[in-house]
Amino acid sequence: MTATPLRIRKAAVLGAGVMGAQIAAHLTNANVETVLFDLPAKEGPKSGIAIKAIANLAKLSPAPLADKNLAAAIIPANYEEDLALLADVDLVIEAIAERMDWKLDLYTKIAPHVSKTAVLASNTSGLSINGLAEALPEEMRHRFTGVHFFNPPRYMHLVELIPTRLTEKSVLEGLEAFLTTTLGKGVVYAKDTPNFIGNRIGVFSMLSTMHHTEKSGLGFDTVDALTGPGIGRPKSATFRTADVVGLDTLAHVVKTMSDTLPDDPWHRYFQPPAWLKALIDKGALGQKTGAGVYRKAGKDILVLDLQKQDYRVSEPKASDEVSAILAIKDPAEKFAKLRASSDPQAQFLWAVFRDLFHYTAYHLADIADTARDVDFAIRWGYGWKLGPFEIWQSAGWQQIAGWIAEDIAAGKTMSSAPLPAWVTDGRTGVHGKSGSYSASANAEKPRSSHPVYARQAFPDPILGEKFDQGTTVWENDGVRLWHAGDDIGVISFKTKMHTVNDQVLDGIQHAIGLAEQQFRGVVLWQPSEPFSAGADLKGALGLLQAGKLAQFEAMVANFQATSMRIKYSLVPVVAAVRGLALGGGCEFQMHSARTVAALESYIGLVEAGVGLLPAGGGLKELAVRAAQENPDDPFESLKKVFETVAMAKVSASALEAKSLGLLRKDDIVVLNSYELLHVAKAQARAMAESGYRPPLPARAIPAAGDVSTATFKASLANLAEGYFASAHDIEIASRIADTLSGGKIERGSPVDEAWLLALERRHFVELAQTEKTQARIAHTMTTGKPLRN
Repeated sequence: MTATPLRIRKAAVLGAGVMGAQIAAHLTNANVETVLFDLPAKEGPKSGIAIKAIANLAKLSPAPLADKNLAAAIIPANYEEDLALLADVDLVIEAIAERMDWKLDLYTKIAPHVSKTAVLASNTSGLSINGLAEALPEEMRHRFTGVHFFNPPRYMHLVELIPTRLTEKSVLEGLEAFLTTTLGKGVVYAKDTPNFIGNRIGVFSMLSTMHHTEKSGLGFDTVDALTGPGIGRPKSATFRTADVVGLDTLAHVVKTMSDTLPDDPWHRYFQPPAWLKALIDKGALGQKTGAGVYRKAGKDILVLDLQKQDYRVSEPKASDEVSAILAIKDPAEKFAKLRASSDPQAQFLWAVFRDLFHYTAYHLADIADTARDVDFAIRWGYGWKLGPFEIWQSAGWQQIAGWIAEDIAAGKTMSSAPLPAWVTDGRTGVHGKSGSYSASANAEKPRSSHPVYARQAFPDPILGEKFDQGTTVWENDGVRLWHAGDDIGVISFKTKMHTVNDQVLDGIQHAIGLAEQQFRGVVLWQPSEPFSAGADLKGALGLLQAGKLAQFEAMVANFQATSMRIKYSLVPVVAAVRGLALGGGCEFQMHSARTVAALESYIGLVEAGVGLLPAGGGLKELAVRAAQENPDDPFESLKKVFETVAMAKVSASALEAKSLGLLRKDDIVVLNSYELLHVAKAQARAMAESGYRPPLPARAIPAAGDVSTATFKASLANLAEGYFASAHDIEIASRIADTLSGGKIERGSPVDEAWLLALERRHFVELAQTEKTQARIAHTMTTGKPLRN
């Protein structure tokens, strides 16, 4: 008999602070009905605190809700009147302030109202989960666990799951599946130790960086230049990250470490430096107060200078020697040069890495089950390209271990604690063919065999992992058609940013022909983001500047032919979208039989930004859909999409792409992008099973006509009057309006797809020949930014 699966229909979040409200928002993004609780308000409606927190979600950036209309679905509640609402809740996540006494008091209050099968979880970041469990009635303890989301919960992939001694295995497995598929997270199991894995290692790394910053006398801006993308970390690096997190929040986490880890050999460093205390005392808490380590003054970014005890203009720059070392591809050579260099910046970087490796190895046995859990926690929770063990292993495990041991003996390290014996047992690292090392079990452990991971054909790889890339059926320089031993083909692009050039266009058409003979369906999917950044502008501009107009027109016609080949394929073509799907990339998914989009998909017809209009069949498809939705008056359906295209809007999520009319109502949104290919293939197979046929060619599409174009142009006149749009913007938008409306014909006149495609092509080619459009294309190619001329 298998355990009953965990079915979560409804959730409750206790605590409407920033974190609690954002967890409620993300549950709602995933279509989980959610009640958000807080204390009763002293004035106004009793649930006023929760009501205000829900309203505030719209103001937060980055946006916690994937579609702002979802805010209305969150149910505000308070502990005085609404505890009865807990009766039919399947998951309760407590996210109140980090005070053990407050949490225990709340558990006592809710216990009588929670159903016998509900799972309870605390989103604490540092308190003992076993300690919290003791406040619960005995019969609830086996359904209680720690579940630690990282901020902001919609975007951060990491969730730490922290079982107590009594948490039932079935509860953990059910929760792991829910967090992975429904909420789209990467789950790491952590032991019940203060700050768990992510913050224990991540905050230590920040503290050690702060310690070495003071010791080396380097400026905060210099350290940020050294500890950002150059070493595989986010642009916000160290001190900018501290400002974003909030200096008071950082100090609180550090205090938790100081209070709860008295025996840690690095304990004396668990305190905020004097300058950090001084900033907090002044109320300079970082980004939220407008000043912290950095502050803005007009257009300038200022940085705190400890020598001057004042702010100066920030000039982040790594020395020439260190820049050259960081550019070295081979990690072993890079680390050898860092350690040998006498440049203070190189010495600083070596010290920061050395103390991080030392600390992480020393604590592996007590904080995590395996080295893989540590590396994923840091990658997913802190945005590093590689985790600490991966960096160490790639640079030569024994060489680095020897250097750390030498530095410990010479008294150079932050702590004199010896490296654990396993570090120097002759191993070449902690990740290998049979899994990742567990220091507590002294064994290699493979990846989880939880069935939820069968949905990930290409999971996030740990160092050295290689996944079967499938069998190539056919490829050219643009695309590869392949399969994974099943009946669904996959087309992947080979170009940079998956842009679309002639090889991609010809390749898709040829690959679909092969798929019709060999497969039941085909999926357009890229092994890495983005889905496609659109047409290859460089090639297009080259043809124009060389005066090869006929070739340019032929390329546009071929683009449209490719979209139509996708639409009228005899086997279903499913687009699997994640990341950017711009211009032609957006048009390809519009012509597919169905799109499966990751929640974090940023979709848009952005051609107006480079002085063009969509001409890969996108406008034609929007006109066809408008006529299908509203045959008597297609203009009604065109109004919203006209604005979307004319303003080159890009959706901030897949859900928003639906409301902008760029995805269809029945397109599918997936929260875990690693499951995208699995779901897309399942869709293609289901359509094939249902006896899929391509749509019948649309031969009598009622056009919105010249009245529609005139109405759109009238609205553009107001923009021109108010100087919100240049004359060239108006020209582009007028041509978009003409194409969507079917040209200079009477309202209701029947047109076919070929007619609309010819309109698209004509306007596109005419715009492309204008000086202003060519200037826009060139400017975007060189700067990556649009030109308003």
